[in-house]
Amino acid sequence: MKRLLLMLLGALVACASPSAQEKGGLVPLRLDEAALSTAYAPRRIALLVGISEFQDPQWRNLRYSEKDATDLAAALKDPARGHFDQVRMLTRPEQTTRAAILSALHELQREATRPDDVVVVYFSAHGTLARDGQGELRRYLVTQDASYRSISQTALSMDVLKAEFDKLPSRRRLLVLATCHSGSGKSLLPKELEAELTGIKSGFYARPLEESSRASMVFAACDWGETAREDEGLRNDIYTYFLIEGLNGKADRNMDGAVTATEAHDYARRRTFAFTQGRQRPSAEILEVGADPVVLSGSINRTGRPELFSYNPRLDGFTLKVDGEPRTELPGGTAVVPGKRTVELTKGDAVLVRREIDMTAGERLPLEELLSDTFPRRSLALVGGVFSFVDGKSRAELLPASPEVAAVLRLEDKPLQDFALLLDVGGIRGQHRLKLAPGSEVPFGYTRLSVGVGMPYLWRWDRLSLYAGPRVAALYLRRSFQVEAFTGGQNYFTVSPGVVGGMVWRLGDRLELTSQAQVMLTYVVVDGQGQAVGFTGGWAGMGYRF
Repeated sequence: MKRLLLMLLGALVACASPSAQEKGGLVPLRLDEAALSTAYAPRRIALLVGISEFQDPQWRNLRYSEKDATDLAAALKDPARGHFDQVRMLTRPEQTTRAAILSALHELQREATRPDDVVVVYFSAHGTLARDGQGELRRYLVTQDASYRSISQTALSMDVLKAEFDKLPSRRRLLVLATCHSGSGKSLLPKELEAELTGIKSGFYARPLEESSRASMVFAACDWGETAREDEGLRNDIYTYFLIEGLNGKADRNMDGAVTATEAHDYARRRTFAFTQGRQRPSAEILEVGADPVVLSGSINRTGRPELFSYNPRLDGFTLKVDGEPRTELPGGTAVVPGKRTVELTKGDAVLVRREIDMTAGERLPLEELLSDTFPRRSLALVGGVFSFVDGKSRAELLPASPEVAAVLRLEDKPLQDFALLLDVGGIRGQHRLKLAPGSEVPFGYTRLSVGVGMPYLWRWDRLSLYAGPRVAALYLRRSFQVEAFTGGQNYFTVSPGVVGGMVWRLGDRLELTSQAQVMLTYVVVDGQGQAVGFTGGWAGMGYRF
């Protein structure tokens, strides 16, 4: 064993030798800073698919799908516009089969491995609807080898396409679908399904385009149930034509030198809507975190003008007015001059929001924030529950678990944003018996009051709010005895620290369900002896926002 240790020690010494003749010797490491920055710089990658020809003659050929992909590729590769590092086009018949497209998506997943990579995936093709194996109505992209009579087995399901898109590690990804499923334009439906849908009232399948994953964007050339169109005069898919036109700089609404994905889509959406006289409304599913992360053209070389925007379905159809001037119909956005601006959200003669805000250069304000400010942030709740000392000895000698009623006032975002100020008052009166010894009980009456103040942190998701934080409470307890050995009362008052947590579920703009629990630590004197005890309470009830 000793010999083995000596051999290992000798090997380590040899590896640490500075001799250049030996393997494992330490050598100076020189890194070129410019080369290192280039190696780790975010890449800009695009996969563009244009499907014009189809094996099955039931699918009519499209005139401009291949040109759509070619024209968009030219804009993205242009050093003066998109300056993308890699643009791959799939337009030949053997490149646009279902298997070939999935293979290209898998390859893209292996290439775009960095979170900051900008990835654009674009399709110009037929779209259609069909029943899947479970009879559910699904959207499909008509690939080159798709069979008209077995769509669900041969075409590319939009659900599968979206799932592959979501596997991309990039946080800056954009999927553009220049296709539709309405039965005309760039779409065809099997006649039996077309007949079935004519008997369905609108709303059955008028659902959002796709579900968006975090930091991803999905743009579509038309809304659900509408038609995407090619145009002989433009010699392109209409939406694609205006999308490319926007990349030339026309879509740079905040004038910062770059055209972002949302700017390009908003420009193409407005121009497409006007060009088709309202018959085609491009749609989008967008979830932004902070600034728009996908720059499609140019580069940000100066601080842009402030922007107001919304892609929340709740605001669809509302008109955004700034200083009394209509700017855009939502979803979408607009840039404004820095300074104090009067912002309105209107629909017809109804005004949902009117606020004066001070906008600074470079600021991007989601209009949902203005909307949330219109909801009442104060709540008064009447609740009922249970009060109890934590340990069994205190419950036996002081007071058992007992019911109580309380009122809770909650002021949200007071005194700080995302915090709440809680004020509660609770108490109860009742009768109980104190067990002094086996078979011996002493009746007594009690009065208990508590006043608490808390400042918990708020977590809010749509209708649900959770909160947790510190609380301080004053507790008053009085016990009254009427027995032969003793007649009188015992009073106790203390101020106790603790924690509070709760949950709120909004039923509407005014009513809510609420629950709250707290754990406190206090010091009480029983029969001349002091002791630290904990007490807790749990409440539930109905609140009203005002």
